[in-house]
Amino acid sequence: MLILSIPQMIISSQKGWQDLVQNRPTLASLFWRLVLPLSLIPPVMLFFYGPVYGDLLIQGYSNKPWQLIAPVFFGAEMLTWLLMGWLIRQVTQSHWIEVNSTDAFRLASIAPVPLWLSAFGLFIPDMTVNVILALLALAATCSLIHHGVRAVLRVEDQLVAAAITHTVMGAGIAGWSCLLLLIAWI
Repeated sequence: MLILSIPQMIISSQKGWQDLVQNRPTLASLFWRLVLPLSLIPPVMLFFYGPVYGDLLIQGYSNKPWQLIAPVFFGAEMLTWLLMGWLIRQVTQSHWIEVNSTDAFRLASIAPVPLWLSAFGLFIPDMTVNVILALLALAATCSLIHHGVRAVLRVEDQLVAAAITHTVMGAGIAGWSCLLLLIAWI
């Protein structure tokens, strides 16, 4: 039910978010039903398609140690999820808005869904397609954070919501860049 609401949540601060706010799923439930399964998509895609399509995307990438990269990438994703939940709370509180950790982690659980799903682009061994998918996923993630700040964290002021979104997205892009650099470096 929650995953099917994501497209509505990207374009609205109400549609789809009401279920999340009213049902208030536990973090354990969100982790086991959403975060863990979807965060496994990128490392699994890297593991299986890195050796096959690596050279079609970037010359020399088929020979990378994908069986090492995939679990390291997954661990980095989990660390990023924890850091984003913490960061969302800290940034929101820096604007003198009280927010609990659970709501911050609810938002941190929803926001990266487009990025996780964009890994399916690796089925298409074309760098342009994958870059476009990644950029669209990044834009959708930004929108989810903005609408989630308003809906889940109950930030009413549009400028404050935008400031929180910009700070969190800046850190998120830095974290995402580090994940991509990790792949390039290994």
